[in-house]
Amino acid sequence: MLSYGVVESTRGQRRRLIGLAAVAATAALAGAFAAGSAIAFGSASASPAARSPKTGVVVVNTRLYGGGAAAGTGIVLTSSGEVVTNNHVIRGASAVRVTDTSTGRSYTATVAGYSVSKDVALLKLANASGLATVSLGNPNALSRGIRVTAVGNAGGTGVLTTKTGRLTGLHESITVSDDEGGSSRLTGVIATSAPLQPGDSGGPLLWQGRVVGIDAAATRSFSIGGSAGGYAIPIDTALAVVHQVEAGKPSSLVHVGPTAFLGVALAPNNSFGQTGALVQDVVPGSPAEKAGIGPDDVIVSFGSRTVTSANGLRSLVLTVSPGRAVRLGWVDQVNGQDSATVRLVSGPPQ
Repeated sequence: MLSYGVVESTRGQRRRLIGLAAVAATAALAGAFAAGSAIAFGSASASPAARSPKTGVVVVNTRLYGGGAAAGTGIVLTSSGEVVTNNHVIRGASAVRVTDTSTGRSYTATVAGYSVSKDVALLKLANASGLATVSLGNPNALSRGIRVTAVGNAGGTGVLTTKTGRLTGLHESITVSDDEGGSSRLTGVIATSAPLQPGDSGGPLLWQGRVVGIDAAATRSFSIGGSAGGYAIPIDTALAVVHQVEAGKPSSLVHVGPTAFLGVALAPNNSFGQTGALVQDVVPGSPAEKAGIGPDDVIVSFGSRTVTSANGLRSLVLTVSPGRAVRLGWVDQVNGQDSATVRLVSGPPQ
């Protein structure tokens, strides 16, 4: 955690989900760019500085699995409806809807893929055409002190707002805490004095009218009690994830397609002192409940792999597709060792 404040995700308000949690991978991404893709630096208007900073920016609203709702922002990459946002904007969503505030049109969206460790997700809008797109810039050309503009859905109101500030840092590493009590590490991010707020997540950070980053986190100073700036993921980092998803090439860091769902809420630490993933709660009707897993059980194996922690189990679940049958092993605190074969179902993104 940074010493001068708290780094918080800038997603709109959400409720805690039972049975859902994000994996915290930390290795570097080696994303492959799809050949012939039209998404490249400076691919939009030849005069981006003359365009409205809100051009190609959309509002993202989600309905959460288990109840509740959340709001964020998205960046339109293609006129046919490819939208990039933060992964934490769509994490736990049972439904995603995207609104183009310039036209008032709203679209159902599916999550094509995402990277938890890079906090990037790619959405595809249904029946979309003719959408205005952003103009992409090159974050490698940035320097400290330049003036930047952040655009987002501040407060989750559905109205796009803009804030200006200075670029205060490059290649920063931050620990981001969310409103579910979790945290993750982001590296290589851009720091800015533009005051980001909840709901701004997924919006563009602009320099000279071009997108150089994706707004992801806000800093809040203890001394003044308000937002003191924020952080953005470089757009080239986001595009690496986008192109890997487009190419249909999943990896340990990039998930492609629907997400498998086991249906357990996991404790961050195993209070029983055993190696494995301690179950806090089980979603009714889920594969885990049908297998006989209950609260305080410790999952110790997933298929042929040994489970050593909650994050380890989450990572393993993300490597398989819905419909896959997997042999689970767990320790029941009363009856001892147990096992069963479960068929994973489709669930919300992690």
